[in-house]
Amino acid sequence: MSARWRTLTATALWVVLLGALAGAVPRALAEPEPGPDPGPVSVAVHSLEPFVMPTGGGELTGFSVDLWEEVAKRLDWSTEYLDSRDVSGQLTDVAEGRAEVAIGGISLTAEREQSFDFSHPTLDGGLQIIVPVSDTRPTVPGLGGYLDLLLSRTMLIWLSAAIVVSVVPAHVFWLIERGSPKPVVSRAYFPGILQSFGWGIGSLVGKNSASATKTLTKALAILWGFAGIVFIAYYSANLSATLTVAKLDAKITGPADLYDKRVATVAGTTAASFLQGMGIDSTETSTIEDSYHLLREDGYDAVVFDAPVLRYYVAHRGEGVAVMAGPVFREEDQGFVTKLDSPLRKPINQTLFRIREDGTYNLIKEKWFGDDVATTAGDLN
Repeated sequence: MSARWRTLTATALWVVLLGALAGAVPRALAEPEPGPDPGPVSVAVHSLEPFVMPTGGGELTGFSVDLWEEVAKRLDWSTEYLDSRDVSGQLTDVAEGRAEVAIGGISLTAEREQSFDFSHPTLDGGLQIIVPVSDTRPTVPGLGGYLDLLLSRTMLIWLSAAIVVSVVPAHVFWLIERGSPKPVVSRAYFPGILQSFGWGIGSLVGKNSASATKTLTKALAILWGFAGIVFIAYYSANLSATLTVAKLDAKITGPADLYDKRVATVAGTTAASFLQGMGIDSTETSTIEDSYHLLREDGYDAVVFDAPVLRYYVAHRGEGVAVMAGPVFREEDQGFVTKLDSPLRKPINQTLFRIREDGTYNLIKEKWFGDDVATTAGDLN
């Protein structure tokens, strides 16, 4: 074969090879690397509305279950669920190899990150408070409550001011009117001053017991009438403000209001750690259902726990029993948990990206949480 033909043949082969490579590169970029086939994946769960909930037929449902099932379906994985007693049990099962993944309302914290790997956040959460409905209803104070209000320092100051500003005009009224040919008050200091004092009080409330006869006292009556209107307005506003402050002081609107209150939470959770760190005494129960029981039946003032869990309870089973109190605090993400350097983490995260991008994630979230802005999706980008 001549040198010319050898050159043409080599060039043609290079063109074919480069074309094949050009077609392969886009396909490699477009298609994620398939994950390993781990066989049945053992997944640690524990019952917690609305993340993991058993059905009557022995199956599981819930936000986390639906999201995991979508991930497993796209990766062609089968699942074996392992029932753990609580979040601590789930983490222990993963750490000791009895489970490969833990799902549910598991908060992603710096402390846990030292021992586990996390998926991308599956839900923005945080802590929140619920209180009994009775704590938010206006109550009518008894006799003792009214006496406490009337004898409070603020109210005594205002009552004293009312007496003082009534005594001065009363003396002016008596001194002028006692000189009339037909006085409307007694010329004697007693009971004349008492009659004039009644005129002063009557001016404040808009009902005089005596009518002025002198031009000066008539002018005084007009001026004092306007002063009475202003005084009554300020007094009423101050009384309303005092009642409002007293009502607000009895409410729980955030963590700062939990001191010296009867508070329940679940042991071994971020809520329990938060309360301990704040120095707030609390009763730690084994399950959130036990905390709900303390609120309903034992007169507890509040339950502190993950916001999505409390919101679901109030919306579905706590109507007329409990209400949300205050905004979400100590915001934190939730997600799936694996062992350190688990080969499952990368394919799980890649699939979560695709679920988010094609809108499936939003459908699952809206199924369980609706459009609640407090439980919006975690940023997977």
